[in-house]
Amino acid sequence: MARKSGKQRRGVVDVAAESFNSGLAILRQHPLFAPLLLHAHVIRHEGNACPDEGWAIVTSTGDIHVHPTRRGDPEVWVHVLAHCLLHLGFGHFQANKRAREWNTACDCVITRFLADLKLGRPPQELLDTPAFSARDEKRLYQELCAQGIPEHLQGLGTAGMHHNDMVESEARWAWRSRAADWQGYFGKGLTMAVTSAVNVAGGREPFLGADTEHVTPAHKARSWFISSYPLLGALAAAFTIVEDARICARLSITVAAVDAESKEIFINPAAGLDEYECRFVMAHELLHVGLRHQARCLGRDPYLWNVACDYVVNGWLVEMGLGELPRLGVLYDPALKGESAEAIYDRIVTDMRRYRKLATLRGFGLGDMLERGAHGVYAAGDGVDLDAFYRGCLSQGLMYHEEQDRGFLPAGLVEEIRALYQLPMPWDVELARWFDAYFLPLEKIHSYARPSRRQSSTPDIPRPRWVPAYGAEDGRTFGVILDTSGSMDRVLLAKALGAIASYSMARDVPAIRVIFCDAATYDQGYIPPEALADRVRVQGRGGTILQPAIDLLETADDFPTNGPVLIITDGACDRLHIRREHAFLLPAGRHLPFVPKGKVFRIH
Repeated sequence: MARKSGKQRRGVVDVAAESFNSGLAILRQHPLFAPLLLHAHVIRHEGNACPDEGWAIVTSTGDIHVHPTRRGDPEVWVHVLAHCLLHLGFGHFQANKRAREWNTACDCVITRFLADLKLGRPPQELLDTPAFSARDEKRLYQELCAQGIPEHLQGLGTAGMHHNDMVESEARWAWRSRAADWQGYFGKGLTMAVTSAVNVAGGREPFLGADTEHVTPAHKARSWFISSYPLLGALAAAFTIVEDARICARLSITVAAVDAESKEIFINPAAGLDEYECRFVMAHELLHVGLRHQARCLGRDPYLWNVACDYVVNGWLVEMGLGELPRLGVLYDPALKGESAEAIYDRIVTDMRRYRKLATLRGFGLGDMLERGAHGVYAAGDGVDLDAFYRGCLSQGLMYHEEQDRGFLPAGLVEEIRALYQLPMPWDVELARWFDAYFLPLEKIHSYARPSRRQSSTPDIPRPRWVPAYGAEDGRTFGVILDTSGSMDRVLLAKALGAIASYSMARDVPAIRVIFCDAATYDQGYIPPEALADRVRVQGRGGTILQPAIDLLETADDFPTNGPVLIITDGACDRLHIRREHAFLLPAGRHLPFVPKGKVFRIH
């Protein structure tokens, strides 16, 4: 039947599509075919591989190409689609066989199977097919090769009289990332069909396949979290599972991804995950949301931050023995055990070319934490309430998990969950704590060397004051290496210098050894803290080389051997080798070209 133009079939397409969708819905509800249909990909649009005179064909990768304009009752479409799915379920795609004879032998077996099953109705052209005994495919194939194909057995398939309905997949139709276990899916369908039939007979289900929509491995994994794993049960209950191959293809999701804003976890049925792999994947995505990984990105590269979080989360899940590692998209390195996501990110950015080639559960170069909005889920407005909801779910789940003693949890995971209700410490408070570690309060003594005050009632009587003990300020200093190149933000630079000056004065640091750096090194000597901000001038000479300034301080005779060094830079510098105690002050979102050994404070 020749296909008509869009104008000619404008009134027909809706009727044809309605019948097709009705038949598809009937088959999706049938427990025997539901697992196969879940992993198959039905293509019904112009330009697919279905012949003009056919109803549908099926490829070796599970694509079912359906005629886009064929009109048929829903029962006919049930028969056609079931025929194609059974080719996959019976394992009919086998190499080294004559295609026409083998296809006919397989069509005979499927036709008899569907007739015995009494499912759907064959197309009109196959209603008058004479009865025949369908033997084993291989024996029938041998007979057809030896004697030829009888006329009454020709055209039993769904592709028409002159075409095979089993077609090897072409590259342009290939969409599956790994081989699917079609015979395994058919076996699950048989089990489900028998179970459903027993439940119907016992009155537990109103009809065959009434519970089909809840039997996928992903739904089983979600139900397990809700009933048996309190740590993630509340989060799992809040999310909807989306298992649609077309949606996953449109969003470029190879295995799985999560959308925190819409509360959806996408699992690609083409990945062929079993229940235990789904547990691992679902726990992975729920921890991304519950631990607020998107909110903690803070200007970092989103994909590389996603990779760093994946290493941490997957390490925990393997340590907990939760589910099984899927074969695709799992970033796991035992050498990173105990590392935080921030520390792993700092390591990753030193070799971005290598790490950008890695694949997350979503795919190569794509993060599995979907950003559906312009600012992500944790922007102002409703996102704040959503953020609090996710934190509450995970914190409450931890409490229930520990009360009921439901299994081992890594210390790092417990620490992060408990930190969710604590606001992140501002950078200047962290910097103050760093100062406290090196500059303890000075011991002060009474001194009459200089009157500090006189009481108004007895102005002639001198009063003592508190002063540092003699020599207490010796060596009480630190070094500041300051990147003054043109790439430094002046506002952030002013914030950093103001904080350093105020903390130094508060801790009785009499002077700071300051070195300016851009393309060259400028030693400013010792500067009083209150004069620090006035002495800085941005030179604007492009790139920055900091190592000479480090060497100068480490070899200076007038700088104490235990004096710490604070390096203020935007990260666009050389690789540094520092032997003494040190810390870095960086703008938020910037990174160093090496793995830092000292603390890193990020200015917001």
